[in-house]
Amino acid sequence: AGMAVRVSVLPSPRCLFDDPVQIRVAGLQPQQAVTLRASLVDESGELFQAHALYRAGSGGELDLSRSPALGGSYLGVEPMGLLWTLQSKTPYKRLAKRNVLTPFCVDLEVYEGHGDMSRLLGKCTNERWFLGEGVKRISVREGRLKATLFLPPGPGPFPGLIDLYGSGGGLIEYRASLLASRGFVTLAVAYMSFEDIPAMPEVLELSYFEEAVKFLRKQQQVKDTGIGVLGLSKGGDLALSMATFLPGIKAAVSISGSSFNSFIPLKGDGFTIPVHPYDLGRMKISDESGLVDFSDVLDDHMDPATWDCRIPVEKSLAKFLFLCGLDDMNWKSDLYCRDAVQRLRQHGREAELYSYSGAGHLLEPPYLPLCKVSIHRVLGMLVHWGGQWREHAKAQEDAWRRIQAFFWQHL
Repeated sequence: AGMAVRVSVLPSPRCLFDDPVQIRVAGLQPQQAVTLRASLVDESGELFQAHALYRAGSGGELDLSRSPALGGSYLGVEPMGLLWTLQSKTPYKRLAKRNVLTPFCVDLEVYEGHGDMSRLLGKCTNERWFLGEGVKRISVREGRLKATLFLPPGPGPFPGLIDLYGSGGGLIEYRASLLASRGFVTLAVAYMSFEDIPAMPEVLELSYFEEAVKFLRKQQQVKDTGIGVLGLSKGGDLALSMATFLPGIKAAVSISGSSFNSFIPLKGDGFTIPVHPYDLGRMKISDESGLVDFSDVLDDHMDPATWDCRIPVEKSLAKFLFLCGLDDMNWKSDLYCRDAVQRLRQHGREAELYSYSGAGHLLEPPYLPLCKVSIHRVLGMLVHWGGQWREHAKAQEDAWRRIQAFFWQHL
């Protein structure tokens, strides 16, 4: 019978979601053919799975950081491939964490052979958390503010960040909780489609976001050297607007965003930035799947008729980092980011831009699998986000490193 097959996750079976781990199998026969499978059930009961075919080494061991996958969900040496290729059984589901107080549990199983997976040899569970040891989660309902505050353990002071998601709305906490686990006081802010905030507000008020900044700055553990803001998609142009019009913002990161105000007028103190003109008649809907391509709905951003919708980022004293995917099928984010960077540089301002080939619109924290298509929560339509599996996964790892390094540098 020999020794039992042991699957281990190193350095520990418990980790943060953005931690890479080493998956190893011991006790196999030399050169034994096996199939590894990862399974994760999300909070709505949706099953996500990935599998890969491997062959054990001469000592009957397998180390995913050294052994190549010979087939399955991915090929080659991909230590974290079983995570970033997780795919839902039901099509068009996006893996996202709703309750950050519980982990995602990934079951890792080893089966005999490269065939029917009828014989289980060994298994273990990797608990992947979104909240580090000692990080506090505090619900905030103060004035108009609807947000969640995350405090790292200890007196600090820590750099403070405001985290904004896109037009799908809601109060999205998983990126903020991970950033707090990495040493930032983070405030995740809802501004659309949450509690009594309508799905499509008639106007967004800069003063609402100013309340968020003031709230964050008065927290004892927050460094008084200025605040950072991070936004994805619609949150990206809001991050730029905050850095441009609100005092105290030192650094802003825009992921897959625009350099103009999109979809909802932004009301400031004595001015309103109108919505960049668009025409939904230019939406392309594919007949068989009902998939919507939005990338052409906007009028040309180089047409001076649209320029009153621009965010005058060049007036800001903040530092900027732009991140986008060149395979974004939802938004011409690379084009719009380059426009912002060009304007900033013309005015002698600092800006960094990273465009990732093969990456889609939804650049998320690492190891969250690519979501190519999902239902937009506000529009209720199937939207094509773009991205190629491997390239998108590598882009998420790189972007996550850059975001943290950028905020540490400037805050």
